[in-house]
Amino acid sequence: MDSLTLKENGFADFVPLKGLQFSSLPLNKAGILVLADSTLTGKAAASDILYIGKTKKLNKKVFGGYLAGFGGKTTRRIHTKLLGDGFIEKVTISWMLDQNPKTKQQELLNSFQKEHNECPPWNASKKAPVNLKPAPKVAKPRPSKKQPVKR
Repeated sequence: MDSLTLKENGFADFVPLKGLQFSSLPLNKAGILVLADSTLTGKAAASDILYIGKTKKLNKKVFGGYLAGFGGKTTRRIHTKLLGDGFIEKVTISWMLDQNPKTKQQELLNSFQKEHNECPPWNASKKAPVNLKPAPKVAKPRPSKKQPVKR
């Protein structure tokens, strides 16, 4: 799966994120969006897809989240990669309107994972491995009770 196969499946043409205009995205529409690396498009070695996401409002997610940095952990991480790591120059975006974006996103992620044996790089979570054994508790010494001195 890459940006070329997504266009065949109903996604809009990929446009550079850097020059994207507010009026080019549909207003208040739910959909699936895909971010791709334009420097990898058409190369057989790897997929050019960086991220597959869903949203209830495309404009708000792209302009308020990815470009302005408002949102959850993943949205802020993508914002940092775009502006902090310099990906804004090479990332392109495409979208497809859908009434049930959560289901469609999961289908696309499953298809990508089946084909590439991993999630797109920006979808992969960076969670620390779960520690199955809790750390042993250390007993704190109790303060000693002093006996009153009898005289």
